[in-house]
Amino acid sequence: MAEDPNVAEVVRQLDKACRETGFFYVKGHGVPNHIAKEVLDVTREFFHRPFEEKHRIKMSDSTGHRGYQRVGENVTKGQPDMHEAIDCYREIEPGSYGPLGRALEGENLWPDYPKRFGPLMEDYVRIMKDLARKILRGIALGLGGPPDTFEGKRAGDPFWVLRIIGYPAAESDTEVLDIPDQGIGCGAHTDYGLLTLVNQDDDISALQVRNCAGEWIWAVPISGTFVCNIGDMLKVWTNGLYQPTLHRVMNRNPKYRVSVPFFYEPNFDTIVEPLEFCKEVTGGISLFQPVVYGEHISGKVLTNFG
Repeated sequence: MAEDPNVAEVVRQLDKACRETGFFYVKGHGVPNHIAKEVLDVTREFFHRPFEEKHRIKMSDSTGHRGYQRVGENVTKGQPDMHEAIDCYREIEPGSYGPLGRALEGENLWPDYPKRFGPLMEDYVRIMKDLARKILRGIALGLGGPPDTFEGKRAGDPFWVLRIIGYPAAESDTEVLDIPDQGIGCGAHTDYGLLTLVNQDDDISALQVRNCAGEWIWAVPISGTFVCNIGDMLKVWTNGLYQPTLHRVMNRNPKYRVSVPFFYEPNFDTIVEPLEFCKEVTGGISLFQPVVYGEHISGKVLTNFG
């Protein structure tokens, strides 16, 4: 696979981006532009519907933390976020993971309108899973491992998360909770999983990434691309060779912004620990304790990125 010079160059660029920034743009990805656009269109259409209608699919403990959150309900590092969202996860049948999966058991809640919303999002998840798997094969080669490193017991049966997010325009009159600082759409955080692919409006800059100098820089949208970033679990598997980057969202634009990040995760019940071939090039010792992924994500969900 990597013997093809074109593939080898893509692998080299992937590895360089993951080592140096943890963020990169993905183009030539094979996802039809009309599908990516329709996902954003139905998202905007839903969030512009009356609050009472959106609230019919309200998130709660009983829904497995799936469903709609009004502006200010999601919390990052103890601070409310200026966005509304529908949170979706790979569906978990009751008892399938025992106590490990209890907090996230349930089915996703789709709105009645737009009518195509649920089927479209389910198709989109399937498409994004395939894309993420291809990127991870390249990442595995860049690390010096076999292309199927992140298949099988590690991430061959991946959990996934889809957040469907709307960020009110600056000085919007959207119904919100009492929030002292309404400038932060989503507070600074790293993603908790393996790989994130962000589908976003291409005419509004709102995503910021903190660079090595500690400066916040704009991840300016590029039409036809996804913004991709690595998460906490890839840091553990690479024994720190790859570091997730702090990022945040600040919509200071007079327009409402939508974004649909897809999170490709490890198998729910897998134990994430440094890969042997990564340990070999980082001193021969594990720099991180093993993490049961299901415990990790359940803890994050219960505290909203806290």
